Amino acid sequence: MWRVGAQRSPLLGAPSTWPVRDDQPAQTLDGLQNMSALMSHSSSSVGAAPRYRLRVASGAGAPSVVTAQAERMVIGRGPRADLVVEDASVSPVHCEICREPGCFVLRDLGSDRGTWLRGVRVREAVLPIEASIGIGDSEIVFSLLDHVTEAGPYAGRRFGSLIGESKPMRSLFARLSRAATRDTTLLLVGQSGTGKELAARAVHEVGRRNQGPFVVVDCGSIKPAQADHQLFGLAADASGQPAGAFVRARGGTLFLDEVAELHADVQRRLLRVLEERQVRPASAAEPVPIDVRIIAATQRDLQPRAHEGEFRDDLYYRLAVTRVRLPPLRERSSDIPLLIEHFLEQFSRRDGVAYGLDQSVAQQLSLRPWPGNVRELRNAVEQILAFGSDEIEHLDSTAPASGLQGQGAHPSGAVALPFKVAKARVLERFEREYLTAVLERHGGNITAAALAAEVDRVHFLRLLDRYGMRKTRNRPG
Repeated sequence: MWRVGAQRSPLLGAPSTWPVRDDQPAQTLDGLQNMSALMSHSSSSVGAAPRYRLRVASGAGAPSVVTAQAERMVIGRGPRADLVVEDASVSPVHCEICREPGCFVLRDLGSDRGTWLRGVRVREAVLPIEASIGIGDSEIVFSLLDHVTEAGPYAGRRFGSLIGESKPMRSLFARLSRAATRDTTLLLVGQSGTGKELAARAVHEVGRRNQGPFVVVDCGSIKPAQADHQLFGLAADASGQPAGAFVRARGGTLFLDEVAELHADVQRRLLRVLEERQVRPASAAEPVPIDVRIIAATQRDLQPRAHEGEFRDDLYYRLAVTRVRLPPLRERSSDIPLLIEHFLEQFSRRDGVAYGLDQSVAQQLSLRPWPGNVRELRNAVEQILAFGSDEIEHLDSTAPASGLQGQGAHPSGAVALPFKVAKARVLERFEREYLTAVLERHGGNITAAALAAEVDRVHFLRLLDRYGMRKTRNRPG
């Protein structure tokens, strides 16, 4: 954590007229292009993390200049910020700077007075090579220092048990392979069936802890009364329950699946463990150090939930040190033939039978939306092998009823599916139809629709992108 002081200034009290200093040329769109160029051409090693500098332009105190390489830098007044600014008008957790492929992004984190870039209040914006950021009564200057080369596309079409050769998957493999070289906490975000556990296991197998255990915890099944032993217990109890997950994962990786489902009390206790790097079981007199890498996964976007108080924001920032999104199958449909081929090989080895599918069947499967993602595709291939190619006409027969009016109906057909897949289907249908309806009500005006839905506009746009609705429906607004 860095701590800097800040002086109040009459100019800084009016961020809508943010001054441009004589020694700093105003940034234009060329600045954004230059940023991309800096992050694409390099004299340094491939994949090296770029350094950047944050300077409190009018501040006092030491240090007043911070140089960092962190993928995420949280700025604010409170103790949870990475860069603490001693300014009463700055929110405890005010904004963040994140490194994303080819750029750095500035995001407001629900601050009281907003985050300002070049005199414009922003929720999320790409930073130019050098930029003045206004928070409260303080000005922070961001400067990119290094010419770096981002890791290029992944060469192979497998990463662990994940398979794909599409651009989204090769980008994912590149990010996962880089994450595997570090020991930082990793948050995997993706819909049910996209392969979050496979990704976590692959990162573990490639990383330096691959000789240690890989322990999976289903966070949705942990009750507060059981958390002390299931997560933090030091030894097996009298009933034969094994030691807690942190102890069993010592020297290896602890995978917290569906971390968004953790009870609030368990979230609080987990945060304390991550902050102190030690567990404090109720039965132990002294805390015990932990030696694990944490990989967490969720199918929900934790950032808006944290801002709305549905998930601890301090725990979110601890978990999302490195954040990787797994694309749904509809965003990489070109991988479907490759996946079908892989499943056929799996089933052939298992059953001792040389399975195959007509090309026409594979083409039909490639055109489907697959809300249950790769898991649903695998189940469908197995179903077709069991009952014949005509079964493709009945694949939707087990899907939950569509339409908002059918959400309360008894999902009798869905019981043939795993709970997570059935739940994901219902949620996706709801979100698609809600977005369609609210956009139609407001004539396609995204800003008006987001306000009516009481959803942050950036999050609303991400929902549209998730379902491929932005290009077809977006109009100025």
